[in-house]
Amino acid sequence: MAVMTPTNTLLVNPTVTSRASARFPLSLLHLSAALDRNGSSRIVDGNVDRDVVDATLRALGEERFDAVGISVMGGPQMAPSIAVSKAIREHRPDLPIVWGGYFPTLYTDTALSAPYVDYAIRGQGEESLPELLAALGRGERDLSRIGGLSWKNDGVVVHNPNRRFSLDNSGIVLPYDKLGDPRRYLAPTFLGRRTAAHQAAIGCRFRCTFCGVAAMFGGATALPTTARLERDLGYLKHQLGADSIQFFDHNFFDREADMVPLLEIMAKLELPWWCYARSDALLNLSESTWKLVRKSRLRMAYIGAESPSGAMLKEIRKGTRPDQTLEVAELCRRHGVIPELSFMVAPPVNTEEETLHTFEFIRELKKINPQSEIIVYIYTPLPEGSKHEKERGKRASMPLLDLNGDPVVFPTSPEEWTERRWVDYACHADAPWLSDDLRRHIQDFVTVLRCRFPTVQDLRSPPWAKRGLSAMAAWRYRRRRYDRPWELNLANRLVRLRMPQVSGL
Repeated sequence: MAVMTPTNTLLVNPTVTSRASARFPLSLLHLSAALDRNGSSRIVDGNVDRDVVDATLRALGEERFDAVGISVMGGPQMAPSIAVSKAIREHRPDLPIVWGGYFPTLYTDTALSAPYVDYAIRGQGEESLPELLAALGRGERDLSRIGGLSWKNDGVVVHNPNRRFSLDNSGIVLPYDKLGDPRRYLAPTFLGRRTAAHQAAIGCRFRCTFCGVAAMFGGATALPTTARLERDLGYLKHQLGADSIQFFDHNFFDREADMVPLLEIMAKLELPWWCYARSDALLNLSESTWKLVRKSRLRMAYIGAESPSGAMLKEIRKGTRPDQTLEVAELCRRHGVIPELSFMVAPPVNTEEETLHTFEFIRELKKINPQSEIIVYIYTPLPEGSKHEKERGKRASMPLLDLNGDPVVFPTSPEEWTERRWVDYACHADAPWLSDDLRRHIQDFVTVLRCRFPTVQDLRSPPWAKRGLSAMAAWRYRRRRYDRPWELNLANRLVRLRMPQVSGL
């Protein structure tokens, strides 16, 4: 077995969001813990270090590093990711730059087309990145044995086989101290005054064709041990002072038998929490498990309802039915859990018909459970090449054609992904097949809906303002007069209601 040469790695999170929205950079914390077993690492978080380029160059001037790893998402994060990569290349042309995360996993060739990206890690990087750094330290040219790595061999892009991901190291401890004072990442939310972000499990065993998680993990999932969950949550509560938890698990409720021991730990700690869930999983929980859920103080579950069309749900391999969405809204009402239901409108086929059908279905949900929170996205599916290797070419997806009937051509460079239309596509805010009239109609419906039912997650807007907006929107909602709500748009400039689909908790 080859000896691992100690390395020092700079890990960068280029995201720049508001300080109030800053959460633990969990992916970099996990990478840092893995790298520190045989070396060392340092984290630069753009959500805290507001000038991420300057902070990165300053770190490079203060220490010697063997490589820089950059966590890259699509959408608004692309521009700062490119900027920091170009700055590194200009100031340290000898330093290997490794992109990892959502974007290089789904758009690997696009990432490696850039002269400032040397390597791309697909999926989990806790094993792939240390192996890459060790191989580079030994001067190896053949990197074909490193699972999950894509690289350039004499200018030709090589994709090594995927690496099977795991969560088998219950002893891993996240190095929160590398973030400076980790308490600054605790934020006031509707859950509590000091909400912490945490990820217990990774992956999802379902294979929805539109989902980046399915594309990254191929229908696999891994849960933590009860000992690790109790230790991690105990640290957040007793050491950092967290009073609530936002779980970033891709699908918190998996098989009931596996979830019960974890829920028992959470019931002991009684930290109000938010998570992602599926309607069928919640409906299948026994009454005894729901008792644990209530004791653990689950406040809200984000549920991908996606569509009221059974045919559409089958097309995207969601695995749930519209009637289950209606049932889970009632079930959550009985158990005191707020369902945050997301919908994807304007699919490429039957675009207007499916959208109007979704609007009516949302109204039905609000009758069943008025506390239901509704998130409306534009349906923006992944291109065929971004799907997991197990799924590519297995079944024909619905055609992606623009308004002129021409095939949608996706960007081939990171720079092109920074164009407004593709940032909106990555954020599920627009699509090439959307007409101006339908785009406006969707925006108007969402405006009326969110004014009529302001989100409980909005702590900034005063209660009197939310009540006033709700009263102003009542007649429009009741009469289905969504068109051009000028008075609500004007009032929103003053009140600025929170939009969970944009800002999260």
